[in-house]
Amino acid sequence: MTADFPSDLRTRGESRPDSMKLLRPGRSRKSQRRGRLGARSFFFLGLISLLATELSAERFHNVPRKVPVPREQIDGFLNQFCIDCHNDEFSEGGFNLDRLGNDLSDAATFSRWVRVIDRVQLGEMPPEEPIQADDQPALVDRLHPALDLAHQSIKATTLRRLNRREYENTLNDIFGTHELLAERLPEDGKAHAFDTIGKSLGLSPSHLHRYLNAADTVLKAAIATTVEAPAVEHIRANYAESREAERFLGKFWDHLPDGSVAFYTKFGYPTGMLRGTQVPTQGRYQIRITGYAYRSERPITARISGTSFVRGSDKPTYAYVSFKPGEPQTVELNTWIEDRMMVAIDPCEINTGTYNIRSEGLEGYDGPGLAIKEVELIGPLSDSFPSRGHRLIFDGWRREAKPQQSRRQTSREFDLKSSDLEQSVVGSLTRVANALFRRPVNASEISDFIRLFDDQTKAGESDETALRTAVAAMLCSPDFLYLNESPGKLSDHQVASRLSYFLHRTTPDENLRKAADDKRLANHHDEIRTQTHRLMNDQKFDRFITDFTDGWLNLREIDATNPDQTLFPEYDAYLEWSMLDQTRSLVRRLLIENRPIQELIQNDIALVNERLARHYGIDEPVHGPDLRPVKLSTNSVRGGVLSHASILKVSANGTNTSPVNRGVWLMERILGKPPQPPPPGIPGIEPDIRGATTLRELLDSHRNLDSCRACHQSIDPPGFALEVFNPIGGFRTRFRSLGEGEKVNETIAGRRVRYRLGQPVDASGSLPSGFKFESFIEFRDHLAQQQSDLAYSFTNHLLTFATGREMGYSDRPEIRDIVMRTRDSGYRVRDLLLGVVTSVVFLEK
Repeated sequence: MTADFPSDLRTRGESRPDSMKLLRPGRSRKSQRRGRLGARSFFFLGLISLLATELSAERFHNVPRKVPVPREQIDGFLNQFCIDCHNDEFSEGGFNLDRLGNDLSDAATFSRWVRVIDRVQLGEMPPEEPIQADDQPALVDRLHPALDLAHQSIKATTLRRLNRREYENTLNDIFGTHELLAERLPEDGKAHAFDTIGKSLGLSPSHLHRYLNAADTVLKAAIATTVEAPAVEHIRANYAESREAERFLGKFWDHLPDGSVAFYTKFGYPTGMLRGTQVPTQGRYQIRITGYAYRSERPITARISGTSFVRGSDKPTYAYVSFKPGEPQTVELNTWIEDRMMVAIDPCEINTGTYNIRSEGLEGYDGPGLAIKEVELIGPLSDSFPSRGHRLIFDGWRREAKPQQSRRQTSREFDLKSSDLEQSVVGSLTRVANALFRRPVNASEISDFIRLFDDQTKAGESDETALRTAVAAMLCSPDFLYLNESPGKLSDHQVASRLSYFLHRTTPDENLRKAADDKRLANHHDEIRTQTHRLMNDQKFDRFITDFTDGWLNLREIDATNPDQTLFPEYDAYLEWSMLDQTRSLVRRLLIENRPIQELIQNDIALVNERLARHYGIDEPVHGPDLRPVKLSTNSVRGGVLSHASILKVSANGTNTSPVNRGVWLMERILGKPPQPPPPGIPGIEPDIRGATTLRELLDSHRNLDSCRACHQSIDPPGFALEVFNPIGGFRTRFRSLGEGEKVNETIAGRRVRYRLGQPVDASGSLPSGFKFESFIEFRDHLAQQQSDLAYSFTNHLLTFATGREMGYSDRPEIRDIVMRTRDSGYRVRDLLLGVVTSVVFLEK
């Protein structure tokens, strides 16, 4: 491959010897500063280039076509059915047709006219006597073409930046690293449930600075500084020989004859921290824990986590594992462990009853416990040495280690050698650009990076430093940071990127790149379906399950509130972990097994572990942290996603529930029919946690307001149905109260509960369609029959997540076609996804 190489670099390459001094790890601060300034300068040049690109797109593609409302064709309809209530004098619901604009290129005007046509087609207007189907074409048939044309002109306008998880996945997958980059980047904006929406993913000065730091972190981790792979450490430790043993053995911990240490409950202090397990270097480790369930007839679960003395450090959960009774057994897990982290082991699901070990000692307790004999850590482990990123950059060079200056020196100095400098630089930067830009690049696209390399060497930097700076600049390039999709039909490589970031949340793998290189994607639906099945069977599909489910169902807000410990003392970390696992696993099951969409709402099995089984009151014996399907009784409230504790927590505030919040959640996330925002100046409803008044009573008076009635007739009934579940997903027939109510004779974790039982729960309601229900089960079963609506909403969310834009008016026919093609098979979920990836909406910008 040839390139427009700067002439001075050619000359320099020809005249210099092929042995050139490389970057040494301990180079001077002045040298480091020059290198970073070079990359930073190029980064800001890249930003200017990006802005120029976006301005160009705005000039040639993004100016919405001015589309007028055909008022002369629809005024007769509006005057007959609408204008009496929506005019300058009345303006019911804050909607005034006399002042509604006529330019559909204006986003606000467009959305309000879409609202007009939707309310008419849904039979919601006028409320007392909805417009009959025979009269609707006078508006719909005449307004529809203008709305469709207006939306077509604006829907492909926004370039989409990689969000921070996609950025982290991409760099780690390309360079073979495991760096935690997402938490170092600014939080991404969200819209329409997701953080993949282009218009919400801006680029700020803070991003620019942190992208440079992230690039430096990844390159430092990827490039080898030793001749041989770093030694794998074997760390062994046990509680009996820890410093804490001197204080706690015989007091809170039992020292058993076989050398194991038994724990019976989780204390705030002492914790399950094992001091001798601190890792010397961050990386991926295998953790091997030998232990058993002590004095127990059933397995005992333990939380395996990380802990540190560093103030404010996270305490990540690595896994929940189960130990069986009997002989010691060893459980293994692989996880990434940060610097200075130690392993902590805490027992779960051990009920000591009213016995308090802290105050009464160990001698009087003869119940079950968790015995831990030894903990071993092996690592840091690497997939290969040197890393993929090292080979990506340095293939074509001879990188030779210089003699060490001292025995204590841990990093080596290297000489970088090439028989053809031009060929080596072009080869390195072309390979990296091909990988980062997700497509083959031509010579002109890397000429600026070659020029940066040359500028760096002129400034006195070594060839390796200059090469690293050029690669860092690529990591800040718009071609890497943005999914550069031009309006119209996507190319093969653009389809490969869209499919990969949809299902794997990362850059296309070798198989997908090869299909794009061979032009087997853009015009070949069979190949797209084949690739989709392959991607779904890969471990990286877990990323899709997490990112899509957490956005769609709002699970990312699971920690937004902490349940009140007085009202809900049974809430714990194990329950929260299980909550998330259950909902994500249900979505995975529906997709992998191609289950009907109806099973999202109504299901005769529940995926539960021991913690969820106890929380849900499921009698069938379930042991361990792994989810398993359990057959439910015919009158069970469990099974579908509406009864999942995760959903019921994110739609509550930790203290109480709101039918309004839960009703809005269901309409937006499940039915895909978000209600209009409340009129300005209308106060919200605050529940009475004293238990004297139910929220239903407060909402009854709220709905008497004319400005509130229309929306609340749709919002409140689903919320009332979900009132049978408390803020952490437990079933209830009465509300818990901190004031008035009946005392409860119950003990949780050795403490008597302090809440009281207040007003009874009323889960009845009436839908705008006229359907009346008396219980959650009746409402759930009715909702489950709305299969086409459920499938439409699910498909809409999939396309929004995949394309990085909100689905709009002109997308509706395509979404309906996807849904209708699955009707005869029962609206199966994987079939819907396959319809998405072969749709015009997915394959076009």
